[in-house]
Amino acid sequence: MSIKITNECINCGACEPECPNKAIYEGGTSWSMSDGTSLKKELYKTSLNNPIKNNIYFIVKEKCTECIGFYDTPQCIEICPVNCCVLDSKNIETKKDLIKKKFFLHGK
Repeated sequence: MSIKITNECINCGACEPECPNKAIYEGGTSWSMSDGTSLKKELYKTSLNNPIKNNIYFIVKEKCTECIGFYDTPQCIEICPVNCCVLDSKNIETKKDLIKKKFFLHGK
């Protein structure tokens, strides 16, 4: 599963620098698959994607690996002072899928 940020977010920003995939963005911020990854910008949208949320931080599910391959636990869940970073049951992925995504984003 990827992780999502619920509406209880207080916009503290503690989660953003903890994400090894740069999958977390401040509300209203445009994003790119290549941000913080090894993906080449020219192959993965040099133009930016529209923000997923405008009022609170958000997680790009296509970039979230639940910190697999980096940490034992998702760092955003660990650091969030109001517990608004939660598993997204609408985006279920196996550990194998998350490892593949990590290699896709960062190489081996």
